[in-house]
Order: sequence, then structure tokens, then C-alpha cells
Amino acid sequence: MGYYLEVRDHPIKPKSKRGAALRPNRVFLLSPANAAGKRAQLLLREGAMFGLALRLRNGGLALGEAFSFISGLYFRGKLAYASTFAAPPDGAPGVLVITACGGLMSPDALITQSDLCEISAVPVDASEPRYRIPLERDARRLHKQLGNDCDVVLLGSVATPKYVEPLLAIFGDKLVFPTEFAGRGDMSRGGLMLRCVREKVELNYVAIATGERHGPRPAKLPKIVVSRPMQNHSKSSAERSSR
Repeated sequence: MGYYLEVRDHPIKPKSKRGAALRPNRVFLLSPANAAGKRAQLLLREGAMFGLALRLRNGGLALGEAFSFISGLYFRGKLAYASTFAAPPDGAPGVLVITACGGLMSPDALITQSDLCEISAVPVDASEPRYRIPLERDARRLHKQLGNDCDVVLLGSVATPKYVEPLLAIFGDKLVFPTEFAGRGDMSRGGLMLRCVREKVELNYVAIATGERHGPRPAKLPKIVVSRPMQNHSKSSAERSSR
């Protein structure tokens, strides 16, 4: 699998947004789904006949769709949030996915079963060269594209060095993360990001180099009340008389 700029058939195209000129430049790096879990095995199972598995076998499944299925709420929230709030410089990708040994990839890149197995074949660990070398290679290329006036938002764990250590050395103070992530678990983060997309409210960011990465567990998110139209169970006089 090539570097994200070489995925020519399915590049991430920066979306034009009203008022985008007033917003700071910002790109997002998404941590990967766990391709060793049960949902990944279901997707990769020989003979699986549901739509996503069939498309994966035929090379027609986007990486973002595959990881959203495997990870569920957390990756789905990250992808929806990043796609909504990305504001990249001209010509740069707005959203990229960290992979275990494929470096940075577009979530729109079409993959096959063998591709998914290949890019997930090694541990995501800062001491693992098969993971770290491709990631640092692509991060350097991205840094050259972005210049010095663009934040790089990491949507992933900042409590361990697996993402922070290689990326911080390249992006420095431009590497940021949402302050609201501190103390939250994956499911809570996913729900929070989907809520932000629904309400069109962006989170707050702080530099990973100086920000507080740990914090007390916040209160649970309040439930979203969905108003439903009242059903009128009483029959109108016209309906009764038509019997």
C-alpha cells in the first residue's frame, strides 16, 4: 500500500466550507481500529455474505468504512468529526488514518482483504520499527505540505507513547488533541464527537507537548431526547362514518 498521496483514484478532497477562510488550518490524524478483534474476524471470515465483506473481497471497500465496522462507535465518531471540521491548506489532505504498518492512509482508499491484513500485521507500538518507520516517513511528507501554520489534531490515545512519541518529534507544538478527551473512554469519546457533529460545535484543542493528557473521568453525557410526533389514536367522524 502506498503513501496516501499516491492513492490517486480515491484521494481525500478538501471540502469547501462557508466561512472556511476565517478558520485556522487544521488536519486530523485518526488512530486505527483493532484488526485483531472479533468484528475484524467477522469481516475477514471466508464465506461471509454481508455487504461490507463482499465489497472487501472484491476490493471495493473504503478503509474508513472497514475501520468503522471493526471499531464501531469510536472510529465512526472520529471519522465523522474529522470530516466535518477538517480545514486543510490547499492541496493537503484533511483526514488521514494511522495504520499499523502502512503509514498514513486516506480513509477513502479502497482496500481488499489482503490489504487490510497487510496494513494491520504488526503491533502498534512506538518501539516497533515496522510500524514506526512508515508512520514517520508519511508524517514528514505531510509536515512539508502543511508548513508552519496548520494544527495537526490527533484523535487517538495520548496517554501512551505509541502515537505521541513518533508524531510529536515531527509536528512539535502543532500536534494537538481535544481537551475533552481527558478521562474519557473510547465509547464516550465516540459519542461526544458524534454529538459535536450533530450540533456543529467543535471541541477545544491543546498542544500535546504542554497539555494535561490525563484527568478525572467526566460525567456521562446527557441522553439526547428525540421528540417524536404524537400519534392520534382517535378516529375522526369521517373515518367512523365510512365503516
